[in-house]
Amino acid sequence: MQSPQPNRRTGTLTRFQRRVRDMRRVKGARHVTQLVVGGIIVVAAIRHQLETAGGAASVDALCPFGAIETLLTWVTTGTLIAKTHPSNLVLGLGLLVGTLVGTLLVGNAFCGWICPFGAIQDGLSWLRRTLHLPTVQVPRRLDSALRWGRFLVLALVIFMSYTTARLWFAGYDPYLTLFGLHWLFGAEASDYWVALLILGLVVAASLIVDRFWCRYLCPLGAVLSVVGRFSLLRIRRSPSACTDCTLCDKPCPVGIEPSKAKPFVSPDCIGCMDCVATCPVRGALTVGSIVPLGLPNRIRKEDLTTSARREPASTGKEN
Repeated sequence: MQSPQPNRRTGTLTRFQRRVRDMRRVKGARHVTQLVVGGIIVVAAIRHQLETAGGAASVDALCPFGAIETLLTWVTTGTLIAKTHPSNLVLGLGLLVGTLVGTLLVGNAFCGWICPFGAIQDGLSWLRRTLHLPTVQVPRRLDSALRWGRFLVLALVIFMSYTTARLWFAGYDPYLTLFGLHWLFGAEASDYWVALLILGLVVAASLIVDRFWCRYLCPLGAVLSVVGRFSLLRIRRSPSACTDCTLCDKPCPVGIEPSKAKPFVSPDCIGCMDCVATCPVRGALTVGSIVPLGLPNRIRKEDLTTSARREPASTGKEN
């Protein structure tokens, strides 16, 4: 995306140019954040692999989902399951606080701005577009059904972690497989063939479906989609301002439709802000006044009043 150039006569940017500028700024800030966090995780993994005394924490201890896996055991027995660390609980608490406070910046921003595996999937989407590979558009009804897969995986992980008293999911988690770097430090492929197979399938699927893992299988995403319903600030669509151009739907990396929000976008929103930056109409998509606990999912009276006066055939678009 080229940098917008100001009008030679007036020296100011057009509305379209401002939108392009805003999109570039949002994407740039998000990708820089993803790279920094990913770098921290990779450095920690390398330190762990090179540490002979076992003093460096593994990637398991740097994953906030470990708190969810070990929480039930810790509450009932006062101990942690194998391969977890008190840092998991600290990260889990931090994630909870960050979700409730940090989502003041829109939705579960952890997935859109922090998660390194989410960044990998964004990179795969970029690669697909660059190579002009085909994109699979999952039918909306099937997409809604498949999203329940995250909750099934979550229930299975919690049950198996509690009954086995170990990080059962570690043998299958594509995040841990990729960022644990065992494959880079001489580990036998036969010990990790199931995990490598799952990682390969997820990568292949993410090449044709944006953020396949996040949408349909990520157990942490399941937790955050529930907590996201209580966000104090959420992206709101104003029916009175929206022209139904659907431009905001196209850049969404998790396939939700902000153009159909009534009035809040789906709790599956990962807070990337691409839809807000893309929207050509001021006030159509906003992150404005605080919504107490994110609960009153009602359209404001002024939206209803103005919407009733709108022409039903309004199709205004901006190219």
